[in-house]
Amino acid sequence: MNIAHALQTAKAQGLDHLEAQTLLLLCCGQALADRAWLLLHDTDLLDTEQISRFNDLVQRRLHHEPLAYLTGWQAFHDLRLQVDERVLVPRSDTETLVDWALALELPQHAHVLDLGTGSGAIALALKQARPNWTVSAVDASAAALEVAQANAHRLNLAVTWLQGDWLQPVSGVFDLVVSNPPYIAEADPHLPALQAEPRQALVSGADGLDAIRQIVSQTPFCLTAGGWLLLEHGFNQAVAMRTLLTQAGFVQVQSRNDLAGIQRCTGGQWPEVK
Repeated sequence: MNIAHALQTAKAQGLDHLEAQTLLLLCCGQALADRAWLLLHDTDLLDTEQISRFNDLVQRRLHHEPLAYLTGWQAFHDLRLQVDERVLVPRSDTETLVDWALALELPQHAHVLDLGTGSGAIALALKQARPNWTVSAVDASAAALEVAQANAHRLNLAVTWLQGDWLQPVSGVFDLVVSNPPYIAEADPHLPALQAEPRQALVSGADGLDAIRQIVSQTPFCLTAGGWLLLEHGFNQAVAMRTLLTQAGFVQVQSRNDLAGIQRCTGGQWPEVK
């Protein structure tokens, strides 16, 4: 089997052509973005090991395993993050949350907290963009924190990592709290397509808002006056999010759209002391 035939076979099974190219480049030991190499070598024969590995990766992808798990990497906000089945794959939608956080008028040496950090994507992106910020990050999963810490070490970014349930391990006050918590409802029909990713990072009660309610109720106790809480949420949860924040006493409550024009993040400011 040569390279051209391998790509044709994967396409015939229903795999996206660009994803098939990425997996074949991985099997051939080439840079994952070097698609021109495949064109120049389309008649090259694959050895038995390469064919077996490619077929295995194709089947795993067809069974909804994230491409990032297969390659081991995911791009996020100018970072290259290592990911695997211990963490949720960072999505481009979450960059909306990071961009909003970076646009806020915060102290030069702001203290920032990321809840449910997973791979460390949000915390590390903020620390890279604002080196003077003191960034802490929490996750309930020790396995997820291993991934986040490895990413921080490789990127040489200093973040304090804490294990626990949301704000339970946290002390002190913060100028900004950010989170991409689980927000999918238990009966959501899209869940089967996400079965390879950690369920605890995706699902949160009957309406998907259990974790968000907990964060909104607890965060005021660790925010400075004038501090902000920014949360990512589902495509149809913005109205409920604004209601929760307003009822909890936040002001300047507002939402931000992702690149698709969907209200993806909602946040508010804790009132200044008068």
